[in-house]
Amino acid sequence: MSRWCSNQLSYVPPMDAHSKDAPRGVKLFFANSLIFVIFEKAASCAPGEPIRRRVASTSNINNGALEMPNTPYPSSYYAATANPAPARPALEEAKQADVCVIGAGYTGLSTALFLLEHGFSVVVLEAARVGFGASGRNGGQIVNSYSRDLDTIERSVGVEQARLIGAMAFEGGRVIRERVARYRIDCDLKDGGVFAAFNAKQMQHLESQKALWARYGHHELELLDEQGIRQVVACDRYIGGMLDRTGGHIHPLNLALGEAAAVESLGGVIHEQSPATRIERGANPVVHTASGSVTAQYVVVAGNAYLGNLVPELAAKSMPCGTQVITTEPLGEELASQLLPQDYCVEDCNYLLDYYRLSADKRLIYGGGVVYGARDPADIEAIIRPKMLKTFPQLKDVKIDYAWTGNFLMTLSRLPQVGRIGDNIYYSQGCSGHGVTYTHVAGKVLAEALRGQAERFDAFASLPHYPFPGGQTLRVPLSALGAMYYSLRDRLGF
Repeated sequence: MSRWCSNQLSYVPPMDAHSKDAPRGVKLFFANSLIFVIFEKAASCAPGEPIRRRVASTSNINNGALEMPNTPYPSSYYAATANPAPARPALEEAKQADVCVIGAGYTGLSTALFLLEHGFSVVVLEAARVGFGASGRNGGQIVNSYSRDLDTIERSVGVEQARLIGAMAFEGGRVIRERVARYRIDCDLKDGGVFAAFNAKQMQHLESQKALWARYGHHELELLDEQGIRQVVACDRYIGGMLDRTGGHIHPLNLALGEAAAVESLGGVIHEQSPATRIERGANPVVHTASGSVTAQYVVVAGNAYLGNLVPELAAKSMPCGTQVITTEPLGEELASQLLPQDYCVEDCNYLLDYYRLSADKRLIYGGGVVYGARDPADIEAIIRPKMLKTFPQLKDVKIDYAWTGNFLMTLSRLPQVGRIGDNIYYSQGCSGHGVTYTHVAGKVLAEALRGQAERFDAFASLPHYPFPGGQTLRVPLSALGAMYYSLRDRLGF
């Protein structure tokens, strides 16, 4: 269980100190590993380089706040096809609000929207643009549960606490669909997601996952045999799979932009190009930017991998990582329907996870790979295109129009960090590659806590979290060593 999670830019391996799969002597050492590491320096594009070779970079993360003056969106497919959005000027004055939210990604926007719906006044500070980070760069897949599945959570915290967390495991997709319907968000929402298995062992894991999720009340799953998976994806590498009818896919940046518009329709205020430089803690905390400030009763920290060292106690227990996505030229209706006849999104069950789907204009969006420490690889297409061609060799002559990278925040446990600092600074971070659904639940849970309903907040807040072994100096190489182990397991088929 807990093998894969493609909806937020990453793969997460299954082992932890409780894993039955871990060979003797390596359980604890490999608890902090992912699957794939690329030791490359960032390479900048020449000014006249064509767009299909252009790399969309991560932002500059320093030891304090993020440095993103007048930062545009990366050159991604999502940015190129984003819905029109109004100008949201930087904060240049002192303001007051009930709540100041730091970060206009899914977590911040979801929190703001739930608060506004219950009468709070909210100001959102965004260092760059709405959805600039992982929320606007991810694979666009709606995948249920968490980066560690519910069986691992049961072993870690006990059945009763796991019951509360498990009850929220399938809520995120419902929140997204409710938001899309209520606020008429145009984000190319499609239903259906498939886990694709390469071998019998992976099918056994899917059977176990189906039973586990059914135990928590999720019954919208269908196991697929070899014939069934062929009706979903034109790839002869898979022997079967599992369809989650409540899964699906979206244009992730347009979802964020639609949620931002919903925030503003309810009286919320969003300031872009306004990175928080410091938080003045106290009975009424003050969030400072370069040219302004917001005094509030509560602060919600939702910067995730783009937070920098604004809150040092959060940075110590997490690590930014990057991953890569490519998008083909338009394939045309005939070829696109041949590749993915049902228009489901797909992720495989390997430790070296690939995930892919069709866009609304019939391109293939294909992702995979992890870069520890959030460095930018020199040639994203060279990394991801071979993966795509293994799955779809029929695309060997198809051009790649867009290639980009983005950051997600990984925790040692691979479970999200939720909590409160003092009496009035709340946070949620560390989705560890499984953020599209979780962040929408997190916003609801954070809003509930600010309204005095803390049972679900406390369930997440009581999850144990630890610093990475070796600190900031050794967390990257130690994770890379673990990645080599998982890569070997994948190649050997166990």
